[in-house]
Amino acid sequence: MVPKLHIVPKQIDNAFSIRHDKVPQFGSIWHYHPEIELHYLIKGEGIRFVGDSIGNFQQDDMILMGSNVPHTWKCNSPSSSDYHVEALVLHFHPECLGKEFLNVYETQGISKLFEQAKTGLVIKGNSKEKIKRLMWRMLQETGLNKVVYLLRIYVILLESREYEILSNTIEYTKSNQLDGNRMEKVLSFTLQNFRNKILIEDVAKLTNLSVTSFCRYFKMTANKSYFDFLTEVRLSHACRLLIKTDYTIAHVALDSGFENTSNFYRHFKNIKGTTPKQYKNVFFSG
Repeated sequence: MVPKLHIVPKQIDNAFSIRHDKVPQFGSIWHYHPEIELHYLIKGEGIRFVGDSIGNFQQDDMILMGSNVPHTWKCNSPSSSDYHVEALVLHFHPECLGKEFLNVYETQGISKLFEQAKTGLVIKGNSKEKIKRLMWRMLQETGLNKVVYLLRIYVILLESREYEILSNTIEYTKSNQLDGNRMEKVLSFTLQNFRNKILIEDVAKLTNLSVTSFCRYFKMTANKSYFDFLTEVRLSHACRLLIKTDYTIAHVALDSGFENTSNFYRHFKNIKGTTPKQYKNVFFSG
């Protein structure tokens, strides 16, 4: 999908920014920015899109996203008017401490870390707990102390092996306004209708393209076919139901938009490498 450039808000004389968001939902536009983003989720759940990865997010997740990695968050928002999502969000440009900072002996490895972050990293374990505490402290600090906390986060990320890679490194086409609006319509339509049968003709019509042109356009920009994308959205929802509910496998398959249980099993095994029942058992046994 073709992302939109997002301008990260920060004080003009600050090297980086950290904020505590408490909002009805996260901005849902598919976007990118030159700043690296460290996102710690305090409250909320839904589906996240990072590069070519589609998966669920939930409370206590921590994601590191590299420079210009396209991403968005689609929240599962209850109808309650007082519901909100909450996160700590740290943005820093790779050269926020100066170009020469990355070229000295003592900072070897940081450039490699920044490059690896372009795959999208889920930070886990003790590393996540340490970084979480530093982010809260950084929020209260000013001046040089704030920079010290950023450097301590760099050190933890450099030394950690407690992470999961989300995506392939993305080569993508930066959008014009027409492209951005086009793909936002496709994304919104898919998330609203994935439980139902979706015809490719209906999706193509949203973009004012023929079916052939739309399929070629989507494959070129998303590195996968539309129906592969739709299947991943459905499987992400299915994984959430397997963990959060006591629904039968047949119920999960139907609620996730699959035509029948055998079709669901086939796609689940092909993409997840295991069966739905095994997936659920491993989650609760671990």
